[in-house]
Order: sequence, then C-alpha cells, then structure tokens
Amino acid sequence: MTRHPLRLAILEAERMLAAAGVDSARVDAELLAAHVLGVERSRLPLIPLVDPPVVDALHRVVRRRVTRVPLQHITGWAHLGGVDLAVGPGVFIPRPETELLLVWALSAVRVPDPVVVDLCTGSGALALAFAHHRPKATVHAVERDHTALSWARRNADARAAAGDTPVTLHAGDVTAPDVLSDLDGRVDLVLCNPPYVPDATEVQPEVADHDPRQAVFGGADGLDVVRHVVTLAARLLRPGGHVAIEHDDTHGESVPALLSARRVLTDVADHADLAGRPRFATARRV
Repeated sequence: MTRHPLRLAILEAERMLAAAGVDSARVDAELLAAHVLGVERSRLPLIPLVDPPVVDALHRVVRRRVTRVPLQHITGWAHLGGVDLAVGPGVFIPRPETELLLVWALSAVRVPDPVVVDLCTGSGALALAFAHHRPKATVHAVERDHTALSWARRNADARAAAGDTPVTLHAGDVTAPDVLSDLDGRVDLVLCNPPYVPDATEVQPEVADHDPRQAVFGGADGLDVVRHVVTLAARLLRPGGHVAIEHDDTHGESVPALLSARRVLTDVADHADLAGRPRFATARRV
C-alpha cells in the first residue's frame, strides 16, 4: 500500500475549499485533516505520510464542506473560552467574536461567587464557558427553542461530568415579562448573544442554510430581541451589576443608545471585535 504525503492532501483540500468560496480554506483543510486523523491540529506536521483510506476520508469530509455545510457540523464540535461544545443542526454555532465578550465579562465581575444569567444561551456556550473559568459562580441560562435547549442540556451534562460547576438551564422566552422574576435585583452579570442580524441582511450559506433563523435574525432593524434584553437586564441586575450584549456591526450606536435610555444603567460603552467592528455593548446598574 502506497502512503501519501499528508501535506499534499491538505493542499488539495485547501484548493477545493477555496474554489468553493470558503474564506478560511487553509484553516478548515487542516482542521478537517486533524478531525479525520483524531489528533490536534498542532500535531499535523508530525504526520508526514498517511494511508490511502485516510486520504479518501479527508476527501469525503472536504466534499461536504465544499457544499458549505459548516465545519462544526462535520466535526460535531465548536469551541468557546476553552470549552468544547457539541453542536449540530438546530443550534446556533458559537463564533470566535464572542470570546471577546467572555473575556470582558470575566474581568468585569470582581465578586468571588457571582450570580450570572446567560440569555438566549443556544448551545450553552457563554454560560458554560463562564462557569468553567469561575467555578464559584451560580450560572443560569435561558433558551426558548426546544432543539437548542436539548443541545445546551447535552453540553451542560458533559461539562458537569468533567468537573465544572453545574449550570441551571431554563426553558423560557426573554421577551416574556415574567421570565426569571425570582432573580430580580439579585444578578451580578447578564450576558446575551441574541438574534441581532437585520432581516434583509445577506449572510453566508453556512448561516442561511444551517443556523436556525430564529437564532440569527432579529427583525427589520435586528433589535427586536435586544430591546427586551435591555429591559430584562435592568430588572435582573443588582446595584453594581453588569450587562454585556453582543450585536451586529451596524449597531455600534443603537445598542448603546438603548442601554443609555434606561436611567438605572450607567457606564455604557461599546466594544470592537478584532477586525475593529462594533461588536458588543456593556453597562453597569447604578
């Protein structure tokens, strides 16, 4: 059996992905090769030759990615804040941009045992990542979609089994006036990555065809859910508590304005992502 150079197989995969319009063709080719081989991406240079069945398996997953099936649906995993999250059809895939919101949140909360609420939790990404880094935190996560909530339960169970502090999941709608009413005025931190893309926005096929529409689009201006989140955060936060809301890059003024309109919120600020685009807004409860 003739063995093949892994480097050449990855280059061919990259070429196929680039021709299909995949922006991160090189990275995806390497991640798919690592997935097929069952190793970390960093170990690929240590594997000079592979058997023909490995090349065939790589070609199969690359052909799926060429059709713009999300990389995370092929591998079955997404990552946020050092936490591996099971993802697939029916749940929003966490994006790298949300790491910045998480980093801000971990630095903003100074109390040793904070009460934290993650609204529109989806796969549970922000809630579970925060609990992973702050084991003394009491973390609640809210999701209205039953399919997404089942993914969040799967991930929460896995993280608890790995030794992280368990997260409490709630089936609820953040637009409902009484959601989490038992936590009113008791929360140190509210996090939210809501549906915020304006309805008319053109999105990549991975989003249009595979992310749940209700987890992506937020009405004509993208702010239908965000408006409710601001109101809910003002109700939940204790004095001195913080809120952080991810938003569309067209919302660099509108989301801070919504926060500023609440007289109980102060220190409103907007934060850019690594590309310099407006990405999330924060505030503190007076």
